[in-house]
Amino acid sequence: MGSEIFDPEIWARVPFHFWSAVIFIFGCLVGSFLNVCIYRMPLGKSVVTPASHCPYCGYAIPFYLNVPLVTWLMLRGKCANCSAPISIRYFLVELLTGLMFLACWLTQGMNSPALALVYCLVAAGLIVATFIDIEHFIIPDEITFGGMVTGFVCSAAVPALHDATGVPASLRASFIGILVGGVMVQSVRLAGKLAFGRLKIDLANETKVVFTEEALVLPDREVKYEEMFSKKTDAIRFHARRLELLDRCFADVSVSLSPIKLRIGEQEFDPELTPYMEALTTKMVLPREAMGFGDVTFMGAIGAFLGWQATIFSLMAASLIGTIVAGAMILLGKRERSAQIPFGPYIAAGAVIWMFCGPQLVSWFLSR
Repeated sequence: MGSEIFDPEIWARVPFHFWSAVIFIFGCLVGSFLNVCIYRMPLGKSVVTPASHCPYCGYAIPFYLNVPLVTWLMLRGKCANCSAPISIRYFLVELLTGLMFLACWLTQGMNSPALALVYCLVAAGLIVATFIDIEHFIIPDEITFGGMVTGFVCSAAVPALHDATGVPASLRASFIGILVGGVMVQSVRLAGKLAFGRLKIDLANETKVVFTEEALVLPDREVKYEEMFSKKTDAIRFHARRLELLDRCFADVSVSLSPIKLRIGEQEFDPELTPYMEALTTKMVLPREAMGFGDVTFMGAIGAFLGWQATIFSLMAASLIGTIVAGAMILLGKRERSAQIPFGPYIAAGAVIWMFCGPQLVSWFLSR
């Protein structure tokens, strides 16, 4: 049945660019759903229920006001009920998804409609991961681990995904892609942790810093512990001229706070039993990750769909693109050198380049 659905002769009976228009419209519709995923998944909410509604007034959006691209333009980016602003991101995601689906169809649809549709699925996952990582610095497990499973299944259904002649070879290529992608990025992650795993912060005039149950509160920002502590051995270290707990005070002491131990001078405490702490200090050393674990599993998902060659290419392209973008933003004063940078969007960009022209770029480079 599946072979009949994707039989090129059947698809060829309808003009190719009729399907191009259908794919673009379908992509915009999918983009509308991706907006729901981008908003709800980081919050742990269902992407199915409730139906689309305004986050400000709760107005349930009727179907005739939920037309991709058209509705946002018609309402000029405002809620039809309360006139609250609707982010332009909704329009951009719908347009980007439509264009990505169209590009997948134009490059692959003539030879393999099935491969074009799988590429559309990959593009959808890359778009969701990119926008969530930009806003929340995370890539949900539904995208990464779910992508590995889905990529493996798609490899069995469409062996052309790996230029394989049969299902066993395609599944083998998908499995190797998962291993190479995951292991390679995990190695880079661990190396980055060793080289850049400490962030030194200078604080003027013995600044007061506050430790709450969930975060470290600095004068200019709040840093959640979950963003700093990826391992039990990670620790915040500093020397305090004065340190205040709820029931006692210390003066001129060295402090080390990890997920499992609070060390003040020679004394040790349970962090769980120390919900609040204030300190006066001039400098601190914070643990940090050069790359999140979500990037590791994200690369594994890309490998499941596109193979191990794509993971190597995507990592190299992501490093180059990320360096250029971050460097430009620092020079323009838009970002500090120590600021956290989401790496997922650059990995996604590298994967997109591979999908459309990666093998050709590699062949050109090797032939020089």
